[in-house]
Amino acid sequence: MTTSGDLLVKPSLQFVLSHPAHLLSFGFGSGLARKAPGTFGTLAAFPMYWYLAPRLSDAMFMLMLAGAFAVGVWACNITGKVLGVADYGGIVWDEIVAFLLVLFFTPPGWDWALLAFALFRLFDIVKPQPIRYFDSNWHGGLGVMFDDLLAAGYTLLCLAVIKSVLP
Repeated sequence: MTTSGDLLVKPSLQFVLSHPAHLLSFGFGSGLARKAPGTFGTLAAFPMYWYLAPRLSDAMFMLMLAGAFAVGVWACNITGKVLGVADYGGIVWDEIVAFLLVLFFTPPGWDWALLAFALFRLFDIVKPQPIRYFDSNWHGGLGVMFDDLLAAGYTLLCLAVIKSVLP
């Protein structure tokens, strides 16, 4: 299995629906976007957050995120093995879980949400260190999930700094 290269299976809606791990890994189909699947996966986190946040206590939301991360390690590992590419671009559960974490700590308002989205996508695409290190050296489901957690951390750090300097 490689981190890039030839796929063993071509992802399709039929593939995504063939196993619960694939359905989750592909973000309920959002990862099938032909261009920028990571962006579509990140966008999928918005309605999930809007639905879940008012229904769960803060502690329950964080517990749900921990469970979503753990299940994501399992699902992304399975899907990566079947595809033959450990971190295929259509695997977007990592973006969804990480961005749900970002949204949980993002100040209220569309301006903050859009800034959080832009920063998260920037860090996920550019992969500054140590994100790049973990993306290159940690493989399997944990590697897929962990680098996006770091991108979420950078995003939240930037949001905290920006919030602290605003009047």
